[in-house]
Amino acid sequence: MTIQLSTTVRNARLDAIETAVGTSAVLKIRTGAQPATVATADSGTVLATLPLPSDWMSAASGGTKSLTGTWQDTSADAAGTAGHFRVYASDGTTAHLQGSVTATGGGGDLTLDNAVLASGQSVTITSFTLTDGNA
Repeated sequence: MTIQLSTTVRNARLDAIETAVGTSAVLKIRTGAQPATVATADSGTVLATLPLPSDWMSAASGGTKSLTGTWQDTSADAAGTAGHFRVYASDGTTAHLQGSVTATGGGGDLTLDNAVLASGQSVTITSFTLTDGNA
């Protein structure tokens, strides 16, 4: 049988993620496929670095949690095609989350306005939602 959790428990698990990562989290968009695990060393070229808002995710509701505030880099670090992202603690080196990146409508874990970046261009995240399983 599959273990099922109440919405209250699912929401608490999601809210714990933002607490563990902390305020002043940093999002980096990188080229290529994401590493095998979050503990695996960084891979790909950093295309954009986004300091996230202090409260970077909404309070969990209904087993989901979405971005809040503006997630934007006004000047991309390098040119290339976005392949994956990592969310780091405020130190910018301790990775806590990772996933795929696509342009809006592409079905990635995180979507942005344009997945092919030019150095210096503005980069805006259009969607990011965490969903807890075991419903």
